[in-house]
Amino acid sequence: MEHLVIDGHKFYNMIVNASNKLEENKDYVNSLNVFPVPDGDTGTNMSMTLKTAVSEIENLKDSSLEVIARKLSKGALMGARGNSGVIFSQIVRGISKGMEEKKEITSKEFANSILEGSKFAYKAVMRPTEGTILTIIRAASEKATNSNEKDIVKLLKEVCDYSEEVLNKTPDMLPALKEAKVVDAGGMGLLIILKAMKEALETNNEYSLNKESYEKKEKKSALGNIDTKNIKYGYCTEFFVLGNDVDVEKFKEELSLHGDSMVVVGLEDVVKVHIHTNDPGLILSKAVKLGELSKIKIENMREQHRNILVSDKELAENTVKPIVKNKEKKKNAFISVVMGEGIANIFKDLGVDFVIEGGQTMNPSTQDILSCIDKVNAENIFVLPNNKNIIMSSNQAAELSDKNVFILPTKTIPQGISALAMFNNELSAEENLSSMKEVIDNVSTGKVTYAVRDTENDGKTIKQGDILGLVEEKITQVGNDVYDVCEDVISEIMDKDKELLTVLYGKDCDEKQVEKLIQNIENKYPDADVQSYSGKQPLFYFIVSAE
Repeated sequence: MEHLVIDGHKFYNMIVNASNKLEENKDYVNSLNVFPVPDGDTGTNMSMTLKTAVSEIENLKDSSLEVIARKLSKGALMGARGNSGVIFSQIVRGISKGMEEKKEITSKEFANSILEGSKFAYKAVMRPTEGTILTIIRAASEKATNSNEKDIVKLLKEVCDYSEEVLNKTPDMLPALKEAKVVDAGGMGLLIILKAMKEALETNNEYSLNKESYEKKEKKSALGNIDTKNIKYGYCTEFFVLGNDVDVEKFKEELSLHGDSMVVVGLEDVVKVHIHTNDPGLILSKAVKLGELSKIKIENMREQHRNILVSDKELAENTVKPIVKNKEKKKNAFISVVMGEGIANIFKDLGVDFVIEGGQTMNPSTQDILSCIDKVNAENIFVLPNNKNIIMSSNQAAELSDKNVFILPTKTIPQGISALAMFNNELSAEENLSSMKEVIDNVSTGKVTYAVRDTENDGKTIKQGDILGLVEEKITQVGNDVYDVCEDVISEIMDKDKELLTVLYGKDCDEKQVEKLIQNIENKYPDADVQSYSGKQPLFYFIVSAE
């Protein structure tokens, strides 16, 4: 049987099977990660990104190819987690663009859509690194566009075989892969997806999303500080409009008469709407004239307030949940991603308006960050990711917002703390951004954690469970004692020019051992100001910084 075209139904099954296969193999993909520390692993991030995208098309099995592709693209964009998830979401976006205005596609058109996926992925990365998922999507697109095969199953076989051949060469492109004796994790994730798409088309089976291992963690908002008498518009209304040539500015002007806290932002043929109103039906009736409505969510904020009154004690126990603090419009506001109750309190004390729970092993999605941006009421909004794997999704959220958003590329918690301490409310947003970027470059950061897998790294043999000391994300110490390794890491980051040493100790540390460590450090560096705080962070026994 020949497979000469892909319609919406077939594409649906291809994508759902890909999502299920990636979920089944995410731990294997994670195991290929070169860095052995607890992390927002590639397989997990790609799987969660794809599952969020598939949830957008779950009830569209018999819809047109164009509709499924468009909604899949939007879902991937909003659900993107971690750098691998963001890059993958751009691949999906490019593939979907190649399916615009099409009820079905031929092998040649499918090849061109893969090429679009490659183009979008490369555009998303400022300095592309070969030997990664980028290399594999480019290889797939080159093989597809150079093929004369009309049968799409055979085309996909050629693409998969060549992609696997190139994937096996990635250790020769990246020394870290060769040392760890693995292929690129993101490339492997993409290969699993391509093979699953081929399998679904070849077998012509029907697939449904496997939800057993996918748990979506609901985030609670603390609304106890909102008086229901002060709620002018009672219904928080959110939805997407799927339509071409929507006059966003005209639509915003029309909606502004019927509510407040309004955010209307357009992205190609998708318009995202958020508004507080007393008549959601009126808002939806105006929107439906512009296109198809999707992901409609209406919440009664007065009822929500009555049901979610949070005591001071409960607030203290949920400091790493998003908490809205400002009602009136501020000049400047801050959103920060942190993990650990103690660290969250530090950021709140430094003036952060919205704290997102996340970081290592739990990278927030583009939608998570965008939702926080939507809720903050300020002229300028600064987002501090505090993790290198969250910067891309933060940038993507900023691009989707019509607010004045600045992403400060903080890669560590200490960088975020130093940046906030430097902020001057009298300066312009641009001036502050410049000074904060300058100060984060002068922060030396160290961490102490544990190895999650056996590996070779920079000439060091590492066994699962070893205590690891990192300086600027590079493993420099391997040992057995948490406190000894921490002292060694501090020795590396302290030099004669450093005056302030900050120690954040995690929830698994022993208080008496920490006190002994701090005493040793103060004796060793008598001229330095040594500060220690209970960060209560998981995964990292210590996060230390020197300035």
